[in-house]
Amino acid sequence: MGQPVVHFEIIGADPQRLHSYYGELFGWEFDTSGGVAESVSAAGNYGFVQNPDGAGIPGGVGGGAGYPHRVLFYIGVPDVEAALRKAESLGGTRTMGPEQAPGSALVVGHFTDPEGHLIGVAATA
Repeated sequence: MGQPVVHFEIIGADPQRLHSYYGELFGWEFDTSGGVAESVSAAGNYGFVQNPDGAGIPGGVGGGAGYPHRVLFYIGVPDVEAALRKAESLGGTRTMGPEQAPGSALVVGHFTDPEGHLIGVAATA
């Protein structure tokens, strides 16, 4: 496999309701103390899924009023800017980034593919 999926997100208008829903449905617990880029989720609303046994990929649930509803996955890349430029050169459209999460080395970006699917890319600075 080339570059792997490294993270997923579920973003909606009512993050607390989504935390409750997915917590009940799948037994997920959330840590809302980490920072994310403001364009991804309102501060304090993003909950990283806790994964104490290390199974699966990391993810988060967040958003807030005015955030577009979406389910999104992130591909790990060496350089977010380079990945976004390549996506554009192949017919995709950059929609965000690169942006660095506050207090973190994580850099993310979003693009849509030629059919309009939203995809994320992520790297460490």
